[in-house]
Amino acid sequence: MPNTYTQLITHLVFAVKNREALILPSFREEVERYITGLLQRKGHKLLAIYLMPDHAHILIGQKPVVSLSETVNVLKVESAKFINAKHF
Repeated sequence: MPNTYTQLITHLVFAVKNREALILPSFREEVERYITGLLQRKGHKLLAIYLMPDHAHILIGQKPVVSLSETVNVLKVESAKFINAKHF
């Protein structure tokens, strides 16, 4: 259909295991940059991101052809791998 436009704005909130305050200020920005890269590779537009000590807030302009569950799964799995690999 010509001239079709879709705009999906999604606010993602997810917590670390047991809501422990594990996201320290010393590496918060580095993890935020990593998550930003993950979202961009999936074709989403990052509007805002902030990692609290025990949870994350992410606001994205979602690409309609990528499912939300796939996006959240990639974010959680890949960011956990990154944090564990860096020994944060």
